[in-house]
Amino acid sequence: MITTFQQHIQEQQQEVSEASGTFSYLLAGITLATKMIQAKIRLAALDNAYGAIGQTNVQGEQQQKLDVYANEALLHCLGLKDSVAALVSEEDEEPVTFDRSLETGKYIIVFDPLDGSSNIDVNVNVGTIFSILKRQPHGDLNASILRPGHTQVAAGYVVYGPSTVLVYTVGNGVHSFTLDNTIGAYVLTEEHMKMPDQGSYYSTNEANAATWPQAYRDYLELLRSGGLGREYSSRYIGSLVADFHRTLLKGGVFLYPPTSKQPNGKLRLLYEANPLAFIAEQAGGSAVGGGSVNKACSRILDILPEGIHQRTPFMYGSKREMEALAEVLGK
Repeated sequence: MITTFQQHIQEQQQEVSEASGTFSYLLAGITLATKMIQAKIRLAALDNAYGAIGQTNVQGEQQQKLDVYANEALLHCLGLKDSVAALVSEEDEEPVTFDRSLETGKYIIVFDPLDGSSNIDVNVNVGTIFSILKRQPHGDLNASILRPGHTQVAAGYVVYGPSTVLVYTVGNGVHSFTLDNTIGAYVLTEEHMKMPDQGSYYSTNEANAATWPQAYRDYLELLRSGGLGREYSSRYIGSLVADFHRTLLKGGVFLYPPTSKQPNGKLRLLYEANPLAFIAEQAGGSAVGGGSVNKACSRILDILPEGIHQRTPFMYGSKREMEALAEVLGK
């Protein structure tokens, strides 16, 4: 017998207080949007959906046609849910808010609608990342949005590749589902995923290494030299979701340190680092960030955001590699 994503959420309702009927209905909006996105990606070349649209987003990045489609799909599917108080997207300068009462609009969803979209044209895996926050009973919506990552009630991502895979957590382990297009549902393929305690891969853009703080260069040399008791291979896709998914399954470490060009880091805290850090910790790994070229990093989930598009250095991985990283950075 198969277990669908919705059935899995309903089964967890007895163990996880957040997995209520309302919450399940909310997640259905996310899964519907991602099914629409994966269908559009599969037909992108035939639908003339590749390429840029000729304008930039709030990040100063060229918007791809599929960026716009993915963002609109999520805004539409989630905006219809009465339980949503606000939506925060990488593609929008400000949150999209809804005039809903505290009793009704209980949740805030932040998301990167199509991570790695610049790789679409060359048929490389891309993904959607999302995080769900509980609206606070006091203060305005910004106060509910700009909260540390450890307050997330759920996080997940979808990787669009040879198969479409959804990985999520509600703080009760990490679970993986694969989209079965024959029945139009995400089907459970692995429960309580665990990141290996040590891997054989490191993932980073080594072209930037000369501009890293010295400690990160020392750590990279430690990996290359076999200082952790094994030989490492380099694997870097340049699509955050794809690199994370490989690390979750195979172990190892991902490094995106501060650079001279991006002294405060490049990846976004709220809708990239926080949800993936939540998943990493639930799978037995860890994630650090914050800091800068002159400031020490810390646990990602403890960082208090100052803005919805705040950037951060981002390092995550298996227990052994992350312990070694902490030791090197501590020196």
